[in-house]
Amino acid sequence: MRGIFATGLAAAVAVGLGAVVLAADAPATKSITGTPEDSFCWAGMGASGPSHKKCAIGCAKAGIPVTLVEKGSGDAYVLLPPKNAEALPSDLVAKMEDEVTVTGKEFSKGGIKYLTVESVK
Repeated sequence: MRGIFATGLAAAVAVGLGAVVLAADAPATKSITGTPEDSFCWAGMGASGPSHKKCAIGCAKAGIPVTLVEKGSGDAYVLLPPKNAEALPSDLVAKMEDEVTVTGKEFSKGGIKYLTVESVK
């Protein structure tokens, strides 16, 4: 009986520790206010602002990666759709070059910051 209890207790502790490790690795949800830019024109040519809105929308619709440039810090986040194999939300694309607040999960890999687009305000 003690052996069964000890085995059950050890399994419960292992599951609990596994959950703690997984929670520590889970991406944090973050809200960032900034301007969505098409990365090709913004990074390659320095194009941005209201006069670039139509071009930025066209580039985003064509699949050019969208970068959110954070207000104040200038930090850049590559925006990802909420799920794999999906496009960025159309409400984000319509707001290219406008100030928005994007909320989503933040990732960082290879020195690049990423943010999933779960809501846009």
